[in-house]
Amino acid sequence: MITLKNIILRRGAKVLLDSASVTINPGEKVGLVGRNGAGKSTLFALLNGTLHEDGGEYFVPAQWRMAQVAQDMPETEQSATDYVIEGDVVLLAAQAEVEASEASGDGDRMAHAYMELYDCGAHDAQARAQALILGLGFKVSELDNPVNSFSGGWRMRLQLARALMCPSDLLLLDEPTNHLDLDALVWLEAWLKRYPGTMLVISHDREFLDAVTDVTVHIESAKLTRYGGNYSKFEDLRAEQMALQQTAFSKQQDKIAHLQKFIARFKAKASKAKQAQSRVKALDRMEKIAPLLAEADFTFEFKEPANLPNPMLSMQGVSFGYPPPEGAPVGTPPTVIVQNVSRSVLAGQRIGILGANGQGKSTLVKTVARALAPISGEMTEGKGLNIGYFAQQELDVLRPADTPLEHMIRLVKDLTADGKISGQATREQDLRSFLGMFNFSGDMVKQAVGSMSGGEKARLVLCMIVWQRPNLLLLDEPTNHLDLATREALSMALNEFEGTVMLVSHDRALLRAVCDEFWMVSRGGVAPFDGDLDDYQRYLLDEAKRQRESARESAREETAARKAPAAAAVVAAPEKVMQTASVGLSGQDQRKRDATRRQQVIEKARPIKRALEQAEIRMASLTQDKARLEQRLCNPLPATEIAETGRQLKVVSEELDALEGEWLALSEQMEHTNAA
Repeated sequence: MITLKNIILRRGAKVLLDSASVTINPGEKVGLVGRNGAGKSTLFALLNGTLHEDGGEYFVPAQWRMAQVAQDMPETEQSATDYVIEGDVVLLAAQAEVEASEASGDGDRMAHAYMELYDCGAHDAQARAQALILGLGFKVSELDNPVNSFSGGWRMRLQLARALMCPSDLLLLDEPTNHLDLDALVWLEAWLKRYPGTMLVISHDREFLDAVTDVTVHIESAKLTRYGGNYSKFEDLRAEQMALQQTAFSKQQDKIAHLQKFIARFKAKASKAKQAQSRVKALDRMEKIAPLLAEADFTFEFKEPANLPNPMLSMQGVSFGYPPPEGAPVGTPPTVIVQNVSRSVLAGQRIGILGANGQGKSTLVKTVARALAPISGEMTEGKGLNIGYFAQQELDVLRPADTPLEHMIRLVKDLTADGKISGQATREQDLRSFLGMFNFSGDMVKQAVGSMSGGEKARLVLCMIVWQRPNLLLLDEPTNHLDLATREALSMALNEFEGTVMLVSHDRALLRAVCDEFWMVSRGGVAPFDGDLDDYQRYLLDEAKRQRESARESAREETAARKAPAAAAVVAAPEKVMQTASVGLSGQDQRKRDATRRQQVIEKARPIKRALEQAEIRMASLTQDKARLEQRLCNPLPATEIAETGRQLKVVSEELDALEGEWLALSEQMEHTNAA
């Protein structure tokens, strides 16, 4: 188990943990929660050995293997599959030992090396890696693409797949859902539920924590408090605890006031001096209950829109996508992702936009936000439409070198030039005050945005949107870097917003709280989704299963095509000749010609059938040999016999794999022949 006893952790002059203690048992799935800056990531750094405690002691079993998501951006020309396979450090070590043992010629060492390689799952490493990659949203066609060909968010998904690939007893996950769409998030939940080891996860996604954790550790006031149960259970228990603490504090204050009143009244009287002195001692001995300090929750609201056109937006036969890249040859067609959309967006609608990764959700939102032009069709905006757009990547609308105040001043100038200012206060002091409502106070208004955290950038984007008083909100993954309290504030503000909301998010709690209808972006179109989020999760799991089965079938077909002889063409050729020759024949001649052709097909099928039977017999024999060799390796043997058995098993396995490919090719030939 993991034990922390009276741990003290500092970051600079700030004490993050002060005499904190907690115990985590093997196999527990722990959610680590607390305010941003409370010390969650610092505690992870202690557990993985990159930081040392300033006081106290902690213990992690030395034999435990640990896995975590690397935070650096990978730069390599390796294929995605190979990069993820390398996450299995145990397999890599076994492969290195096999190579070293073969070079040494030591039979005993080779025997153990082959056994270790087999136990590490070398035979299915590629399949395991590709299952992880596909589960996290990649396409089958991208499995062999170089890592450097992917964007930053996709490379971080590969880092996550690499961490999951590594066999581990302790898994540390710091915000694993930030770069995931809802389909990948649902898959990750299902995977983590099956994870057999101990897991600690930091996340601001309430439903994700509820799904994958059974223990919650809360960091507050530099202490660690353990709660049995997931995040929702933690909230209930903490609310009860807070109520009890407040009641106990109030009762103690009443008792202290009563004692102090007695002391003040009778301490000067000789007859009551002893009683007064005993009250003083009782007061000194009393263990003071701390008052309940309410956390400074972040709250904000959207101002009432100046007007509400209805419909807000009308689309007739619109296609969404991207124009040809710069420098492309003249005449290069645009890339169309979603096409022929005819829908209206009405005042007051709350629309959640669903769809598997890569189907075009963000493209749809960008086009409505005017960041992209429609490829074709007609988009008609209501008179007075005022869009507030939260981009999935905050830096799409922020300048890293500028400060929050400079962003607000530039926003005022741009809107003044466009004639869109409608009564908002525009003096610098007014803008400073407005920024203060979003926790940008003091020197923070003069801090470069590039040096801020993801949560602070997200708050600044929200601040700029709220100031514009929009009547249509387009939000593309607005919660990626927000903590739970800020997510709750956003949810409340959106529920009170009087305009229209179109929301793309993997935060199911936000989708449930805000949206009352859903659009599905799928297979190049947009249609209403008839169901709730639970129905959608089931759809995603079924779709992921279908894609995995399709990928496996494609792999089998590719193997068969690679190993099949060119007999299919030979089978097809006589039929084409016979079809050509049959033109213009009489009925009797045609029947004779057909009989001849059938006889030719039978003759062609005979050797194929014979080869199939021989292959099946040989496959059955090899399967028995493989089972016998595997069983033999399970028994104690001399080192030389282990090495020889390992080599035999390798030869048998390779021959069996090759024979299975040949059998598939022969079966396909037989189908062609029978069809003829």
